[in-house]
Amino acid sequence: MNRQERMKELIRQLNEASKAYYQEDREEMSNLEYDRLYDELKSLEEETQVVLAGSPTLSVGYEAVDELPKETHERPMLSLDKTKDKEALKSFIGSQKTLLSWKLDGLTVVLTYQGGELSKAVTRGNGVVGEVVTNNARVFVNLPLKIPYEGELILRGEALITYSDFEEINRTIPEAEARYKNPRNLCSGSVRQLDNRITARRKVRFYAFGLVRAEGVDFKNSRENQMEWLKLQGFETVPYHMVTADDVDREIAWFEQQIVKNDFPSDGLVALYDDIAYGESLGSTSKFPRNAYAFKWADETRQTKLIRIEWSPSRTGLINPIAVFEPVELEGTTVSRASVHNISILKELELGEGDEISVYKANMIIPQISENLTRSGFKTLPSYCPACGGETKIQKDREVEALFCANPECPAKAIKSFTLFVSRDALNIDGLSEATLEKWIGRGFLKDFGDIFELERYREEIVAMEGFGEKSYENIMGSIDKARVTTLPRLIYGLGIPNVGAANAKLICSHFAYDLDRLMEAPKEELCEIDGVGEVIAQTFTEYFQKDRNREVVEHLKKHLQLEKPEKKTEQILEGKTFVITGSVSHYENRSQLKAEIEKYGGKVTGSVSSRTDYLINNDKTSASSKNKKAAQLGVSVISETDFLEMLGRAD
Repeated sequence: MNRQERMKELIRQLNEASKAYYQEDREEMSNLEYDRLYDELKSLEEETQVVLAGSPTLSVGYEAVDELPKETHERPMLSLDKTKDKEALKSFIGSQKTLLSWKLDGLTVVLTYQGGELSKAVTRGNGVVGEVVTNNARVFVNLPLKIPYEGELILRGEALITYSDFEEINRTIPEAEARYKNPRNLCSGSVRQLDNRITARRKVRFYAFGLVRAEGVDFKNSRENQMEWLKLQGFETVPYHMVTADDVDREIAWFEQQIVKNDFPSDGLVALYDDIAYGESLGSTSKFPRNAYAFKWADETRQTKLIRIEWSPSRTGLINPIAVFEPVELEGTTVSRASVHNISILKELELGEGDEISVYKANMIIPQISENLTRSGFKTLPSYCPACGGETKIQKDREVEALFCANPECPAKAIKSFTLFVSRDALNIDGLSEATLEKWIGRGFLKDFGDIFELERYREEIVAMEGFGEKSYENIMGSIDKARVTTLPRLIYGLGIPNVGAANAKLICSHFAYDLDRLMEAPKEELCEIDGVGEVIAQTFTEYFQKDRNREVVEHLKKHLQLEKPEKKTEQILEGKTFVITGSVSHYENRSQLKAEIEKYGGKVTGSVSSRTDYLINNDKTSASSKNKKAAQLGVSVISETDFLEMLGRAD
């Protein structure tokens, strides 16, 4: 086991011991053993000058932000030209040594390090402008937060969630319909969270695939040297093989065999010239750099028979055609459905029931129809929406025809509104998945948001429904009762007012002193004066409350909700101070409660005494424990709970 692997193992052991000690009031190891492992980790960090994410020697802390700032990339991040033809890939490689690596399927992130520490992380975005996610990158499970190199380092890599972690997350979600669809979408949402506690729980990993700049380092004109240097800095890099045009066939075959064993998602390979100067001399087209090329495997196709076209309404009113066909095996899974997207594609493929069709998985993930072999012809469009029975209409935009439901009160349109209302940043009602809401809206249980708090009227029907029962009903009702006590910003965000996000809702509610009645009567001019709101938001906000139906919804909710105003922020008198807690406590229920008190006043709590510790809290100040001895060696003050309470001005 190399030094970095040993560091990872030590971090896992120490963090598990700390969690047991501080959160569960049990000890997995003695203080002596903890200190021994901690000192070993500290020594390895000093030797390698690498500090990995999650290390107990470095307190990262969690933080929530109101929004993700935008930032323009120093140089545009272009997409790669791609091929499925091996001969085209050979032609690209030519006489050049080339790095052949996985094309990882996650979210591209650009990292900047200065003075040996992570200073900035920005998503790819649209290639020109990305979102700043530095706070979230700090909790990526394998990212070094401190590295030996102290110059400015800029690198690119892929944030992703492994298949095993993805499956573990989905196992915690009981309803199949509510589970996440694939690791890539989950990763994208996790990296772009406003609260990095959520990012941390999702176990996002980072794999470096390209170095943009490292001032003063001689890489001897080799991309491979750059990748190996990044490994020495503590980064995990995307696995790669060095290839030439002569052996690329053999290497592609190796990758093809390996992909089924990988725990990470990928959708092809990337070829990158090893010769840095040569590659950069080629420049780029308006769309693609010329020093790299993407290779996609030829899609696996299967022939099957189309059974029927189903129509699926959405919250926008769009009614999507879904092809249902006899099940076939594709890329290791059984598929029987594929979206056809719109009427134009439906007509172009001339799809009719009973047709022989070829299907494949785009990027080995999304089922698609590639060809209709018999083309019997599409016959009729539905005249009525399957969700509400309302009339349908065809809309044409840029020569593309699509089918819409004309009924503004269509339940399908309401499903997404209800989903937002119960979401984590809104009323935060656990157990009410989109699938559950869809069933209850279809049964007529829910017509507006206030009906959620009156579901006890339908207890017998809900308990008897497939997939429910007494326990599920009681769990959901418990979550609903808990949600009755909430805050005005959560309510305003949950109403789904166009353009009003969670951050805007907080700004508006604060301006109107968390008074719902004042807010409902707010004039557009006053809203425009709020920094961060603007005319568009002010317009949609006032228009929302000018509609009688919306005011009725809010009045219905007011009967069920208790809106709490935010407490004044506690004076941060312990800011900048680091504490360690050991031994039994008497003034607090447990060490976790004491830890929460310290953090409430701005202090930090760590698991072991170090040179950065300001106070060790131990009611037995004369104890011969290892923590007391360490504190004495380092000159750290040992205080009792009483001493701590005196700091807060609350001595008995």
